[in-house]
Amino acid sequence: MIWSQKNMNLSILNEINANTLVSHLGIIFTELGEDFLAGTMPVDHRTMQPMGLLHGGASVVLAESLGSIASYLYVENPLETPVVGLEINANHLKSVKSGHVKGIVKPIKLGRNVHIWEIKIYNTDDEMICISRLTTMVKRTYTNSSLE
Repeated sequence: MIWSQKNMNLSILNEINANTLVSHLGIIFTELGEDFLAGTMPVDHRTMQPMGLLHGGASVVLAESLGSIASYLYVENPLETPVVGLEINANHLKSVKSGHVKGIVKPIKLGRNVHIWEIKIYNTDDEMICISRLTTMVKRTYTNSSLE
């Protein structure tokens, strides 16, 4: 298992995201595996564009949420070394009009200060509708005494 936060579970992950953009869009973390995290998001009035399709920005929110939480789970002391997003990209491969989508994040590179994650998003027919890559940075604080 790659996760440092061994006491974390899906209930806690969903609880700490209450009253945030994640909960507003209906994103729910659904699986925590050995080296992956998965979550779902509804395709509804909160996540659609005016043309009745899943908004690409909503897919990016799902991707960044999964990747950021994965970095949080990976670092040993996330309150002392917070993780922030540096860059995200997304390729939208197929449109979705209803139902829900499922995202799965897996690591590409887990360095001391930089993490790179791949997030694949699927429709209810298990067709990939978006692929994204997120780079996060672990913010380490140093004091003069820690450098000696």
